[in-house]
Amino acid sequence: MGIVDVVSEYCSLPRSRRHMKRRKQFQTVEMKVRIDCEGCERKVKKALDDMKGVSSVEVIPKQNKVTVTGYVDPAKVMRRVAYKTGKRVEPWPYVPYDVVAHPYAPGAYDKRAPAGYVRNVMSDPSAAPLARASSTEARYTAAFSDENPNACSVM
Repeated sequence: MGIVDVVSEYCSLPRSRRHMKRRKQFQTVEMKVRIDCEGCERKVKKALDDMKGVSSVEVIPKQNKVTVTGYVDPAKVMRRVAYKTGKRVEPWPYVPYDVVAHPYAPGAYDKRAPAGYVRNVMSDPSAAPLARASSTEARYTAAFSDENPNACSVM
């Protein structure tokens, strides 16, 4: 190997991990932030609009929901909203009714949830057993189901 090869190899590779940047993926970050008025809404939007990597910010005041899309880190977005606005920020804890098998189970139903949503029990291991059907429950429901051709005809 000649001196030119050694020098070119040395110049082309970064010396440490600090010089190598990992590219962020395009993603959507949903957060729950208490929004009382239009001023709160503007404050949240202003905190996120000038953040690097943010493509769009959508604020839904009725649901206290903020949706951010772009090449961002979810933890950084949440920290920034909390720091700039002084409000408590948490990841969006709700999912649509359709996703949960038993939306009215004690672990899933939340009366503070927006209309059409229940608590995301699939991500919370402590509440998940309450919202999932046991094997006996599943068997009994299948016995009286309209989709089951061998179901009981009493119904």
